Amino acid sequence: MLSIDQERFLNHHKIAHLATVDDKGHPHVVPVCFVLLGKTIYIVLDDKPKTVDVMSLKRVRNISGNPYVSLVVDHYEDDWEKLGWVMIRGQAMVREVSELNEEVIQLLRSRYTQYRTMNLENRVLIVIEVEKAVSWGKIK
Repeated sequence: MLSIDQERFLNHHKIAHLATVDDKGHPHVVPVCFVLLGKTIYIVLDDKPKTVDVMSLKRVRNISGNPYVSLVVDHYEDDWEKLGWVMIRGQAMVREVSELNEEVIQLLRSRYTQYRTMNLENRVLIVIEVEKAVSWGKIK
């Protein structure tokens, strides 16, 4: 599944791009904050302003209809010898934070200082079970 280098790369980078697909086959990609715990990726639907209720977000609706997602974490520099990315494919589900252990919240708060003042305990998470990981370029 995930190599040590892929895990290290994911843990080093803070922003990913989550791709979902709607019922008409149209892709939808959004930047997300995430943590990796074992072979599972967690994305909290946090307190950043949203125009709709979190359960009505397009990514959540798409996952409800089609749980297969991709997540890309990449690194860019003008020196193209330093480019690299990791792409995760897996199945996602939407869960209440309260259904998970406290370790996920602690990891999110230690990774993103903004989360230290947010009430994450009452939020919703996208949980991705990693089925396949591919990578390219300089990820070491």
